[in-house]
Amino acid sequence: MQSSFVIPHVETDRLILRAPHLDDLPAMTAFFATERSYMVGGPKDVFECWSSLSNRLGHWALRGYGLWHLTDKASGTFVGWTGMIYVPGWAEPELGWALMAEAEGKGLGSEAATAARDYAARYQDLNGVISYIAHANDRSRLLARRLGATLEHEDAELLGKRAQIWRHPKIDVNTPALTAERTGQ
Repeated sequence: MQSSFVIPHVETDRLILRAPHLDDLPAMTAFFATERSYMVGGPKDVFECWSSLSNRLGHWALRGYGLWHLTDKASGTFVGWTGMIYVPGWAEPELGWALMAEAEGKGLGSEAATAARDYAARYQDLNGVISYIAHANDRSRLLARRLGATLEHEDAELLGKRAQIWRHPKIDVNTPALTAERTGQ
């Protein structure tokens, strides 16, 4: 039996949250070749990036949610990813994010993660989720705080590594969505 699924398209003021595309592979490979990728499972070679890209699509097919890739509306450039991750080894579904270096410092991470978190609460029954954050990842910790998350566990284990767990506040799903427009579902 073949599974059919649709990855929803979500738009914010400056971003499009969309399905991963094959043409994202070169930018992913470049990102995972840098030290920045160490905070999110890197480094990875092109084969491992291919596997990661295919796994992202498979996650949507198997769970009904996953990581969106982010396109900057102004430039049309792929600038990162955000969304929900729940694979073996995770305690519960996680809101994750990563931005390319050129996209940082513009508020895009907050805009994207807010939209993903809001969508997950409203349409995927994932509310009050966690984020795993590496102890050395100061930028992600600052973003988690901006999103209203609070430190829940200082020294959790994730796949043999130590990380913090940050808990996001529950969204009131009865209020209108402020950050995202849902299309394509």
